[in-house]
Amino acid sequence: MGADTDTAAPEYTFRDATHADVDALVALVESAYRGDSSRAGWTTEADILQGQRTDPDGVLAVIKAPDSRLVAVEQDGRIVACCQLEHRGDHAYFGMFAVSPTVQGAGLGKTVMAHAERQAREDWGVTEMHMTVISVRDDLIAWYERRGYRRTGRMTPFPYGDERFGIPQRDDLQFELLVKPLV
Repeated sequence: MGADTDTAAPEYTFRDATHADVDALVALVESAYRGDSSRAGWTTEADILQGQRTDPDGVLAVIKAPDSRLVAVEQDGRIVACCQLEHRGDHAYFGMFAVSPTVQGAGLGKTVMAHAERQAREDWGVTEMHMTVISVRDDLIAWYERRGYRRTGRMTPFPYGDERFGIPQRDDLQFELLVKPLV
């Protein structure tokens, strides 16, 4: 008879974000990392940072930046994930990664990351992907390590006092560079 649609894999559409997506992307990123809604997923930063994770100006700047793209991932016409890719010479930078807490844990994050890595290799010919992660996010770093990223031990300070990045709830925050060869 017919195919069992209840077990069919969800269909996702990957596309470059546009100005019209800014509000939806801000809401997605905020829902994945900040406030009570973020606690529905496992990527929450609510215990270490309060306030905003991004804002419309920040998202629009990524969309408009040269050598940068913000990939929006849609399911049934709704943006459910996103990531930033930026070409930086021999490597690409991976950032602004968010998956809606309502669909976390189903493999979409792995799919988005694989798409981003493939796109960076094919479009820019880069040999490495770089990202920065708050160093106290052991669970998140472990997830990236399972995807082939390695810790470098190279740290940069957290921008304390710049509320565009959130309001820290701890005094030991810094960013660690993670790197993955793209072969």
